[in-house]
Amino acid sequence: MMGIDNVMNLGEILNQIARRYPEAPGFIRNGREHSWKEISMRVDSVAAALRERGIKKGDRLLVHSRNNLPLFESAWIAFRLGAVWVPTNVRITAPEAAYLGSSSGAVAMLYDEGLELYVDAVREASPALQHVIAIGQPRDGELHYDQLLDEGRALHATFRPADVSYHDPLWFFYTSGTTGHPKAGVLSHGQMAFVITNHIADLMPGLNQHSRSLVLAPLSHGAGIHALVNVARGAACILPASDKLDCDEAWRLVEQYHVDNLFTVPTIVKMLTESEAVDCYDHSSLRHLIYAGAPMYRADQRHALSKLGKVLVQYYGLGEVTGNITVLPADCHDTEDSPNAKAGSCGYPRTGMQVAILDDEGNELATGVDGEICVRGPAVFSGYYNNPKANESCFKFGWFHTGDLGHLDENGYLFITGRASDMYISGGSNVYPREIEEALLTHPAITEVAVLGMPDAKWGESGCAVIVTTAEVTDEQLLAHLEPRIARYKWPKCFVRWDEMPKSGYGKIVKKQIRALLEEREEVA
Repeated sequence: MMGIDNVMNLGEILNQIARRYPEAPGFIRNGREHSWKEISMRVDSVAAALRERGIKKGDRLLVHSRNNLPLFESAWIAFRLGAVWVPTNVRITAPEAAYLGSSSGAVAMLYDEGLELYVDAVREASPALQHVIAIGQPRDGELHYDQLLDEGRALHATFRPADVSYHDPLWFFYTSGTTGHPKAGVLSHGQMAFVITNHIADLMPGLNQHSRSLVLAPLSHGAGIHALVNVARGAACILPASDKLDCDEAWRLVEQYHVDNLFTVPTIVKMLTESEAVDCYDHSSLRHLIYAGAPMYRADQRHALSKLGKVLVQYYGLGEVTGNITVLPADCHDTEDSPNAKAGSCGYPRTGMQVAILDDEGNELATGVDGEICVRGPAVFSGYYNNPKANESCFKFGWFHTGDLGHLDENGYLFITGRASDMYISGGSNVYPREIEEALLTHPAITEVAVLGMPDAKWGESGCAVIVTTAEVTDEQLLAHLEPRIARYKWPKCFVRWDEMPKSGYGKIVKKQIRALLEEREEVA
């Protein structure tokens, strides 16, 4: 059978929109509007300058930055070069950034002002790093982002994107690792073309060039995928001036720009709708308030619906499936627990995706029976970069295994009931206890530790660390120990001290028993 291996370079989406709506705004911050034509010119200028400096197809571009225009542009620069975009969470520590730089094999790094420590850590760990680009003032041997812009202006008109095939990588989407290190999920040009189309069809039908999207989450993660979707329809992305959530500013921007879509997590939805500011501004333009990352408490759902109307859209997915497994649309969100509301469900399979509940032998389980949630379809990633063991573990029986447990009802709606691993989700971010436990065990006073995710009214879940110690050590001392080792958002919210841990007959710490004891003793609020 004959066919064409090549697919559209995903970076062409930006160029297409720039030709279609050249003067329309594409990126707005602090009242300054950048047109699609300007953004496309800037992207191709920097890409052309980097190509002249030897950056080629397949090279990795590490980006460590707060939300800003260069971060937004850097994705498209990498895509059009045929390079791989490797964005980081700006909240991680320098050693964590060093690992991402070395494990990805990044040859270039773009960083925001004030984050020089991260560059130094990556340099020390990654001999492949050749080019460092500063958004702020560069140091000796570094390039300035504006310098590349200037160098490439004479070249951008003749710049052409790299030819790519379906499985050529464009993004290393790092997910927290169960063994202490994150894993790079490989997202490809062909896969992401489907994801963008699917998002428009299932999450935001009617999205167009007049739409406006408010960005409240890091563009380095799920919000970055959402931004790609908006670009595909010429919908401008609007960024608050503040890097921290300011509910008054958020609602003011919704009113000012007639924002109609917003991607966030349940914790932020809760904060936005419980703020007094929600009643001070006109938010009638909102059509799609998409939340992901964790289920939303029913009481919080009801409150948000009472303030905003039927605009909530939930999706369930993982970085490995780019949030593309199930959708619970606005018409399934209701303040009343009617059959149509599907309270507690994360929705039905997205278009083109198939969900099955399997047992340990790969057998599909009956309706209503709990098992592992498995999925297949064109949104599933290409696998973990340079990690055959992890790939072997998650691809089995012709399905991608999510590690989450749940069941399907008679209408095909998915209900999540637990996790095969002890990962928990705090404020929309995946947290793997193993990573925290390993960091705490490096403290000389700690002999045993177990970290569990416990219900939290604000964050959905937060960490509780049960520890056995050989000497007195305060919570403050433990947090100081964690500070250079893991990101703050992963820190346990509380520490509980026990004389001994419950263990199995084989001497293994049993977290199920620990959780039961915590609840029985009421040691966690």
